[in-house]
Amino acid sequence: MFVLMIIVFIVGYAAIALENKLDVNKSAVALIIGMLMWTIYVMGGVDILSSGLSSAWNDYIANNPSNNSATDMLNFITHNEIYEHLKDISSILFFLIGAMTIVEIIDRHQGLKILTDKITTRNKAKLLWIICILTFFLSALLDNLTTTIVMIAVIRKLMADKTNRWIFVSMVIIAANSGGAWSPIGDVTTIMLWIGGQVTTIPLLKTVLLPSFVTLLIPLLIITPKLKKRGILRPSSTDLERIEFSYKERLIILISGLSCLVFVPIFKTFTQLPPYVGMLLALGVLWIITDIIHKKKNDDIKKQYDASRIIRKIDTSTILYFLGILSAVAALQSAGQLAIASKFFDEHLGNIYFIDLAIGFLSSTIDNSALVAGSMGMYPLETSNAIGYAAHFVQDGTFWGFLAYCAGTGGNILIIGSAAGVAAMGLEKISFIWYMKNFSRLAISGYIGGAIVYYLIQLLH
Repeated sequence: MFVLMIIVFIVGYAAIALENKLDVNKSAVALIIGMLMWTIYVMGGVDILSSGLSSAWNDYIANNPSNNSATDMLNFITHNEIYEHLKDISSILFFLIGAMTIVEIIDRHQGLKILTDKITTRNKAKLLWIICILTFFLSALLDNLTTTIVMIAVIRKLMADKTNRWIFVSMVIIAANSGGAWSPIGDVTTIMLWIGGQVTTIPLLKTVLLPSFVTLLIPLLIITPKLKKRGILRPSSTDLERIEFSYKERLIILISGLSCLVFVPIFKTFTQLPPYVGMLLALGVLWIITDIIHKKKNDDIKKQYDASRIIRKIDTSTILYFLGILSAVAALQSAGQLAIASKFFDEHLGNIYFIDLAIGFLSSTIDNSALVAGSMGMYPLETSNAIGYAAHFVQDGTFWGFLAYCAGTGGNILIIGSAAGVAAMGLEKISFIWYMKNFSRLAISGYIGGAIVYYLIQLLH
């Protein structure tokens, strides 16, 4: 059963990658593999946990030595592990629902039109640089997932052609993940390392900002000459968009919505509550603001622009895709397959740079938060007086800074390698194969280039 879980995961990912050829929705496949893997885990739970490969079970039994029967093992999976992981998964899903709804509210009230009207260039290369640089710094302030959702909404207002949108959105994924890697609140992995005490803000910025920017810069420099200078076709206005709100109303919605998004990481910093709490609080505030604006509108407009109607328009299939994929990865983490992978790297690589690079490449297929969590458990935080090899694992040590970089940017290699990529895949229906053919090599070149810059920075210290 232990091996069967791996086989199901690989077959499922292959089906997701070949979605267009198989003509089967990836969300359906993700749900199947996510739920099926937990089913297999339960069916073979006694054998899997008895093997001693599950670090979660080993930790549990260390604290509860008398609970070691077959019934206890099954109860551990069905009443402990699945709910423990559901807590983390639901946090991401609630966050995603809140962020998508806030962006949709801003968009439906024509708030994004204020931004897109300021961008008048028809030069594709210039526009791409503007979008990518904006995404890079915005993702450090918000986070890579929220920024990707916002920028996709902006890009949809700027261009109608699907191929051009896919190119721009793919570069937004790279920019968002690169921007999130150097900020303690820019990515779930840096948040984990920051809260865990492995990294602090200023050292992280000093060592990871430049490598992260190089990770974006190299793909930008490669792709820019390939773009035609002009030819951007903007989408035509829909009937709904012709029902104009006043400029003041649009501005209020835009400022309120963006302020709500910026509020989320600040709220997280001061309260230590999960980010979804701040996101849903922000959504509630924006909801009330829109209700106040609608008071003087006629009933038809109230119905069309009411937040309760808008929330039905978000891409539910993307939410379900996240649910399935994260559930599948959680099963692998709980059963012990991810721990085996981490130990393999440690035993066969034995160099902190190679280990982190390998984790980055692995994060292109496996959830990076699970890999970072596994690394944090596998490599304890050393005291400040540690010497030799252990010195790399002190707070702000080389291993942790490079892990933040690799785990954050390695997900660029495949579109399924990051929350930003998965969201973009769902929202824009970008094909896994198309991204791999057109952007995986670009992402790898940026990833390796940034890693070299990080290494050089360490040599100069």
